[in-house]
Amino acid sequence: MAAPTGTLNWNLGELAAAMHLTADEVRMYFTDGRRVSFLLERRISREVIKGTLAASERAGYDLLCPNGLKWEVRSISRGGIYFCPSYMVGSGRSFEERGFLSKLEEVEGYIVSDIEKFPSVPFWKIGKATVLDWWRKGRLGGSTKVSRDVALGLVRSM
Repeated sequence: MAAPTGTLNWNLGELAAAMHLTADEVRMYFTDGRRVSFLLERRISREVIKGTLAASERAGYDLLCPNGLKWEVRSISRGGIYFCPSYMVGSGRSFEERGFLSKLEEVEGYIVSDIEKFPSVPFWKIGKATVLDWWRKGRLGGSTKVSRDVALGLVRSM
């Protein structure tokens, strides 16, 4: 597997105590991509890219570097990962290739975290050229949502 760009570490015991939750409850929260994304975006923005969050949740990216480059933050969870825009994911929503390719044009790439490794969460910077190559070779399936095993295999192939 490609070496991680870095690792975000949390102290599980301290979190559990501060949140008045059990360690298992904290782990459940931090391995749910919908919930932990808020925290990952902020930590990666401050600690990794030294940038800022997008001005709006509706922006086509999550993070903005000081040099103007835009990054999307995603998690590899038990359910896998997707690379298409968030508005294409969920009940009643559908994938649209043109929207996905447009997103790729806007961002520098993706910062992908393996949240299943919590409390030590490795992450990788994956450039948009790599994601586009995976798409063109059919490695992202028909909608850019891939299983955890496929996602980790893609990371290994970098």
